Amino acid sequence: MATVPATRHLLRAKDLIDERYRDPLDVPSLARAARLSPAHFSREFRRAFGETPHQYLLTRRLERAAALLRTTDHSVADICFRVGLSSVGSFTTSFGRAYGMSPTVYRDTAPAASHRARIPTCIVSAYARPQSSSFREDRRVHRG
Repeated sequence: MATVPATRHLLRAKDLIDERYRDPLDVPSLARAARLSPAHFSREFRRAFGETPHQYLLTRRLERAAALLRTTDHSVADICFRVGLSSVGSFTTSFGRAYGMSPTVYRDTAPAASHRARIPTCIVSAYARPQSSSFREDRRVHRG
């Protein structure tokens, strides 16, 4: 039976954090996903990804919170709880360390969600499509 490299098991835990960042995740449950002891898991995770599992989870939550602050009008407290955090004070402190400003100031730097134009996906896709001269409809006829 072939053995699975330890980094593969660590990726399972990392993927779990990415998918379920809202859920209460702790080192023992992440270690179980990686099939490692909690202490060994924490050491190996930090060695592989450059931060502890807790730091990685907090980073994912703060990134999602930043996106919600930019794109919604939800309250800071609501966003805090939506991303899986349980203390608005700790959220504000952690957000300030990560982004250099409070969540409220961060939100004020982005246009209000209610003022942003919504562009249909089909339009975004059409403009994002690479132009290729091999497609007839992409060729422009220049008349002089």
